[in-house]
Amino acid sequence: MLGASDARKAAEKALAGVRLGHDPAGDLAAKRREMKIADLIDLYEEEGLVVQRGIRQGAPMKPLTAQYTMSRLRTHVVPLLGNRRASELVEGDIERLAKDIAKGKTAKDERLGPRKRVIVRGGEGAARKVVRDLSAVFSFAMRRRIVATNPVAAASVRKTDGKRVRFLSMEEIERLGGALDELEAEGINPKAINIARLWALSGCRRDEIAGLEWTAVDFERGALVLADTKTGRSIRPLGAPALALLTALNAKAGVDDKFVFPAERGDGFYQGTKRVWQVAVRRAELPNVTPHTLRHTLGGAAASAGEAMLMIGSLLGHANARSTQIYAHVAHDPARLAADRVTAPIAEALGRKSAQKAENALA
Repeated sequence: MLGASDARKAAEKALAGVRLGHDPAGDLAAKRREMKIADLIDLYEEEGLVVQRGIRQGAPMKPLTAQYTMSRLRTHVVPLLGNRRASELVEGDIERLAKDIAKGKTAKDERLGPRKRVIVRGGEGAARKVVRDLSAVFSFAMRRRIVATNPVAAASVRKTDGKRVRFLSMEEIERLGGALDELEAEGINPKAINIARLWALSGCRRDEIAGLEWTAVDFERGALVLADTKTGRSIRPLGAPALALLTALNAKAGVDDKFVFPAERGDGFYQGTKRVWQVAVRRAELPNVTPHTLRHTLGGAAASAGEAMLMIGSLLGHANARSTQIYAHVAHDPARLAADRVTAPIAEALGRKSAQKAENALA
């Protein structure tokens, strides 16, 4: 940090430069134009990791989203373009970047220690994500007057996945339910099994269930009151099957348990579901099915059952259903009935109690 004397000398030097025709603002602009991509990504990590669209625009990214974003930028962009000046990149550079990532040029498999290994896979999906990340970096750079244009915007690259949304049929849900039951009978950790069941019965996102806290479960109203989700605070009505499962888990919970599914060691929540899920979908012969597929499945089941878009938005906590959250107390009861109707056949397919049986169990 400059002292008063040093600061005064620096100011005098700058003033002298101005008198001689130097332009400090121009010098700053020139330095910005010289900024390399690696340095720009560093600056983006410090100041630019914010949501750029939607109701959370301007809010900081969720920690996990920020972590994945920076990992992709450092793993794929820095090795390929890190030494290039940000102001000099053109559309062709972005197109070559996407092709190189799709071909696996940045893929690696490194062992960093006895229990730590870094695996990076390329492919077209990775290329699309990186292109979207880099576009956000250039949008940030434009706002800071570091670059004049965003070369990603006009590049001939795919920026969206364009995948058809995957829904499970009831027969596929039956296979998944059977696989989960078999794994439970074989002694697999029941936390992983019940997390997967609640994914299907609630339509919640992966960590909304894996990291669910007991304070978020409103047994009286039959709902989850999630304080901090992808779309902010969200109230999710629960069908009777999900509520029955949570009631059974609550009866076995420890008095000091913060999480519905506490970690086996430490103070966090259980993290072992990923491995169990992979085993379950293989056994059920459901390749490429993810926990998010279950969320789509519940939404699809609601639509097939003729539920209104307002109700589907309430069930899933969609960002484009913000109005349902504003008057959630008005929509709560019919949405709860909708949750019962929608989740009852899913519960049956999973091998759980039907809505009627669950209601009897709660009575």
